[in-house]
Amino acid sequence: MTAPDTSPLTVLIADDQPLVRRGLALIFHADPGVHVVGEAGDGREAVDLALRLRPDVVLMDIRMPRLDGVEATAALAAELPDCRVLALSTFDMDEYVVGALRAGAAGFLPKDVSPEELVAAVHTVSRGEAAVAPRLLTRLISAYVTTPAPRATQRVRPDLTSRETDVWTLIARGYDNTEIAEELRISPSTVKNHVTAVFAKLGARDRAQAVIAAYESGLIAAGQ
Repeated sequence: MTAPDTSPLTVLIADDQPLVRRGLALIFHADPGVHVVGEAGDGREAVDLALRLRPDVVLMDIRMPRLDGVEATAALAAELPDCRVLALSTFDMDEYVVGALRAGAAGFLPKDVSPEELVAAVHTVSRGEAAVAPRLLTRLISAYVTTPAPRATQRVRPDLTSRETDVWTLIARGYDNTEIAEELRISPSTVKNHVTAVFAKLGARDRAQAVIAAYESGLIAAGQ
């Protein structure tokens, strides 16, 4: 039997303010399960260091010189798909949340979250799950429900089975796998298989991107 991997998560911090980088590094130094392997002062440096250091998670500021966090996230999603990006911003404006998640970020948090919330989010995204601050997710969903994309730019829905569509709908409504299993009266393992198939057909890396796709395609509408 293979022993479980007990090595700490490796994290790269990308922020153009040295004081912010140092503060974030100190937060993670207090957690023996996380090891900060490097710091970057702009998006280009973040991509270069990530390709060299291969961290598990990149903590990515959205507004940086040379290459902003959204562009850097897109580059990492293309060049280092196993690396998870957790985006941070002082500005919790919807366009930045959507831009980061579309680019491939596994999560998005405002910089005023508590140290405990930040560390928990890093562990969450490292497991392949999405981490979006509740107030940002609420604004994101509200924006898509009240301001649907123009018909010309709405996504074409993928060729999902009826059951996969049911699962996708519940994902978009915020259900986790256990809740989906209870709602549809199927086993958790079956739900997991359906979720994997939905993500593959959507081209989504995680739940956050699946939620965006649901609103863009018109699967979910206001009041549903």
